[in-house]
Amino acid sequence: MSGERLSLLIIGGYGTFGGRLAQLLGEEPRLRLLIAGRSLEKADDFVADLRSPKGGAGRLGGNDLGARLQAVAFDRDGDLAEQLTRLKPDLVVDASGPFQSFTRDAYKVVQACIDLDIDYADLADSTGFVAGIAELDAQTRAKGVFALSGLSSLPALSFAALEAMAPHFSRIESVSAGIAPSAHVKIGLNVVKAIASYAGRPVAVLREGRPATGSGLIDDIRVTIAPPDVAPLASRTFLLVDAPDLALLPSRLAGLQSTFTGVGTEPQALQRLLSAAARLVRLRLLPSLLPFARLLQAASHRFAIGDHRGGMFVRAGGIDGEGRKLTCGWHLIAEGDDGPFIPVIGVEALVRRLLEGKRPESGARPAAGELSLKDFEAAFRRFSITSGIRLEREEEPQPLYRRILGSAWERLPPALAAIHAGGARTASGRARIERGRGLIARLVALAIGFPPAGDDVPVTVRFAAEGDREIWTRTFGNRNFRSWQAEGKGRDQHLLAEVFGPFRVLLALVPEENRLRLVVRGWRFFGLPLPLFLAPGGETYEEERDGRFHFHVEIGGRLTGLVVRYAGWLVVEE
Repeated sequence: MSGERLSLLIIGGYGTFGGRLAQLLGEEPRLRLLIAGRSLEKADDFVADLRSPKGGAGRLGGNDLGARLQAVAFDRDGDLAEQLTRLKPDLVVDASGPFQSFTRDAYKVVQACIDLDIDYADLADSTGFVAGIAELDAQTRAKGVFALSGLSSLPALSFAALEAMAPHFSRIESVSAGIAPSAHVKIGLNVVKAIASYAGRPVAVLREGRPATGSGLIDDIRVTIAPPDVAPLASRTFLLVDAPDLALLPSRLAGLQSTFTGVGTEPQALQRLLSAAARLVRLRLLPSLLPFARLLQAASHRFAIGDHRGGMFVRAGGIDGEGRKLTCGWHLIAEGDDGPFIPVIGVEALVRRLLEGKRPESGARPAAGELSLKDFEAAFRRFSITSGIRLEREEEPQPLYRRILGSAWERLPPALAAIHAGGARTASGRARIERGRGLIARLVALAIGFPPAGDDVPVTVRFAAEGDREIWTRTFGNRNFRSWQAEGKGRDQHLLAEVFGPFRVLLALVPEENRLRLVVRGWRFFGLPLPLFLAPGGETYEEERDGRFHFHVEIGGRLTGLVVRYAGWLVVEE
C-alpha cells in the first residue's frame, strides 16, 4: 500500500458507476481515492460534490469522508506507464467502458498495470473482453498481481447466485439471467452504446447442448422478478444481450443445455421499438444502432414511466438429488435509486477484503466465482435491496400461499400458516363490517354479494381445494359470498389471483414482521386488463395477535370510494 492507505485509481471515477463506487468507499479512512477521467474539471467538480453535505457519502452514513480524495486527469490513450508511475496506485479499477468498443490494444491498461506490478479490476460486461483476459494469466502470475475482469452484475453477481443455488441440483441443464433497470434511473451513454453494439447482431448461446446463434435484442423470454419477501416487479419481456456468462457457463457446467442473458426495460413499449430497430439491423436495412445511441439514451430518460424499482434474476433448471425436475430462481429487487449501486458492489467487496489483508490469488481471469453471494448480501443491507431464492419442484403439491411465498412461508406466524395450510378446512370467528354509502359502491357490493354493515358479526370461512385453486366461501351472519384464489400464470406469475364474479384481482403477498400484506398489482374485468390507478385498493392484511389469526380487508377505489371494510378474527376448527 502507498504509505498507510490503499491507493485506488478509479478510471471513469466521476461516471455512472465509478462515481457510485467512490460514494461507497468515500468514508473509508484507509483509502486514497484517485477520481480519474479525461476531464480534470469534471473530476474536481465530482470530488467537491462528494465532500459537500449533500454528497453521496452522506446518504450512506455521514459526510465526514475518511478517504483521502484527489481528482486527477487520466487518458487511457496517453502514456499509461508515465501516468501510472506518477499516480502510484495499488489498485486500478476501470469503470469507464464501453468495453465492447475496445478493439485495438484492448488490454493496454491491464498490460500497463501488470508491467508496473499494480493490481487491476474492472466492471466489463463485454463477453470477448472478460473471457479474453485469461490470455494474460501467465505473466500476471509471474508478477504476483491479479487482474479480475467482469467484477459486476454479470458475471460476478450472477455466478455468485448460481453457486448458491447449485447445491439443490445434481445436474444443471439450463441457466438464464437478466437485469431489469428502473425506468427512472438515468442510463449512462456508455451503457447505451454497449447495448446498441450488438442490436440485431449474432450472439453465441447454447441450445439443446450445442453452440447456437441468437439475435441480440430480438430473442426474448418473459420473467417475473419476485423475491420471496417483497411485491414482485411487473412481469416483463427480457431481450437477449451479449454478456460474459454466455461464454463462461459452458466450461463451468458439464451437461449444460441452454443459456440466455437479457435485459428487460420499462416502459416495455419503448423496448419493443428498440427490438424492432434491431430487426432492421438483422435485415441489413440499418448498419448498426450505434449512431443512434444518444437518441436512445434521450428516449429512455424522457419516457421514465413506471415504478421506481429495478431488479435482477438468475434462473437454473435441471435435476435435483432425488432425480426430480427442479427450477430454482434467485431474484433481487432494488428500490428507488439503489439499483445502480449493484454493479459496483463487487469491487467494493474486493477493496474491503484487501484492506483486511485478504488478497485474491494472483493471475488474470474473469471474476465469475470470485465472490460469494454472502459477500454481496452483506453490502445489500446498506440499501433497500431484497433478494432470495425460489424452488419449484415437479410433482410436489404445496398449499397455494406456500407456492407463492416461497421461502418466506417459513417465516409466517403459526396462526397465518394454519389458515393457509391447504386442503378442506373451516375457520370461524367474529367480524365488524362497514359499507360504503355511494351509489356505485352499493351496486358493486350488491353484485359481488358483500355482507351488510354490522358489529360483532359471526363469521365462518370454508376453504375447499379444486384443482390448483382454492374456493373461499365466507358467511357473515346469514349472508354468504364466495371467491376463488389461484396462483397467477404467465405475466401474473408469483401473484395471487382472486376472482369475484367478473373481476380478477392480482395481489402481491408481502410479509412484514407478524403481518402478511396483500397489495393490489393489477386487475381484470372479464379477462380485460384495467388501469392500475383505478384498481380496488385499501389497507388489506392478515396478522397474528395473541396467538389468533386476525384479518383486515378494505376494498374501495377512485370511482367508488369505500365499498366494504371488514376486520375480525378466525380460529381453524378441529
